[in-house]
Amino acid sequence: MTTVAHSQEALPCFMTDANGNVINLGELCGTGQTGTGELQVPIKRRESNIPVVDVTFNGTKTFEMLFDTGASGVAITDQMAAALGVKPEGIGISETAGGIVPVALGRVNSVAAGGVEVENIVVTINEFLDIGLLGQGFFGSYDVTIREDVIEFSPR
Repeated sequence: MTTVAHSQEALPCFMTDANGNVINLGELCGTGQTGTGELQVPIKRRESNIPVVDVTFNGTKTFEMLFDTGASGVAITDQMAAALGVKPEGIGISETAGGIVPVALGRVNSVAAGGVEVENIVVTINEFLDIGLLGQGFFGSYDVTIREDVIEFSPR
């Protein structure tokens, strides 16, 4: 007996098997997109129950960051800023769990994760962080679902 499966080259990346079941091929296609139109980023691990994901800056350098739904913007560490060549352009105020602290403001060409990309974004450079924070400034225009092993972004 011959089994027939149909696939689709364009986004979203999926195939339908002989029984009509849709199989997500987003990871195989490298798009991060599911068969339902959502974009996904894998959760690598959790720190204090907060998801840690890989985030690519300027299309070249990838760092682990906390996916922080309580953060208003994108905050990078001093080490990340040095690796990216981000120079301070001003000073801002960051309201943290530990209090209000002054932080340097810088700019990156792009921030990308799971098929979502934001260009020409202002980031805070926070010397007190051990790991960067990916906040609303990155994913604020998407509906977000945090699952056990993946974060889904649905365009609004």
